[in-house]
Amino acid sequence: MEFLRSVIGEGLAMAGWPAPVWHETTVADPGRGQAEQAVRDGAELIFVCGGDGTVMSVVTAVAGSDVALAVLPAGTGNLLAANLGLGDDPATGVVVALEGGRKRIDVGVTGDRCFAVMAGIGFDARMLEGTSERAKKHLGWLAYVGGGLKHLRDRPMRARIVLDGGAPKPRRARTVIVGNVGRLQGGLRLLSRADPADGKLDVAILSPNNLAHWVRLAWAVMSRRERIPLMETFTAERVEIYTRRTQPRQLDGDLIEPGRALRIHVKPQALLLCVPRPDGDPDLAYDAGAAAEAAKGLRVRTDPAG
Repeated sequence: MEFLRSVIGEGLAMAGWPAPVWHETTVADPGRGQAEQAVRDGAELIFVCGGDGTVMSVVTAVAGSDVALAVLPAGTGNLLAANLGLGDDPATGVVVALEGGRKRIDVGVTGDRCFAVMAGIGFDARMLEGTSERAKKHLGWLAYVGGGLKHLRDRPMRARIVLDGGAPKPRRARTVIVGNVGRLQGGLRLLSRADPADGKLDVAILSPNNLAHWVRLAWAVMSRRERIPLMETFTAERVEIYTRRTQPRQLDGDLIEPGRALRIHVKPQALLLCVPRPDGDPDLAYDAGAAAEAAKGLRVRTDPAG
């Protein structure tokens, strides 16, 4: 935490900005209440430093406002930082906030919570469920591979997917993912055509039935193929997923309570996000390398090793 304070404070000082006001998260409130207070206090820019649960809480708080959100990689996982191409470097995130672009992106809404990256029901949430915090701390995103291997042979779920109030699509799926942007942990791009500012959500229905199917699907994702076998994709403004049995569910990589339904709608261009330039590109990570290069001076000034 002291290193993050140093990076943010030094970066703001170098740019001639005022010192930040700090709000600590708690177990009871991982960020939503603190961000809402910052908005009431007149904040123009909020840095969120934490894992997926903290980021989702702050996104929920600032969605629909004119307050800009800057994401810094921290915690045991941060899907939005991965989609911004920030890796594990908070200095790059600070430079993006100070010198980068601003882009209004859509958010997905379910109940009273918003998400910026993706939601899911089924295998993807079960994979998160099977991954320990200790493994994530030591292995990073690779820990999710171990969590997923435990459930490759699980039975598919019987699901009905309703898009924009249309006819139900019955499927025997392993997972249904509703995405706003396309990257998974590790930078793997699952939804190659996802545009976070098009007013639509991308829906992926994955239906592998055996290990060979999983291998084909995984290879297609890792080799960045345009078409991924055993995966159907759709776009919609409203998505309803109903399952016969209770299933694990996740929002932006953070587990929520299990359930037999997941209802989501899009809130167009609700989040003002700090992104690498050019801010008009659908890929939020476009030219993140230039921001990383520009952050070298800040990294040197705040390096704990001197």
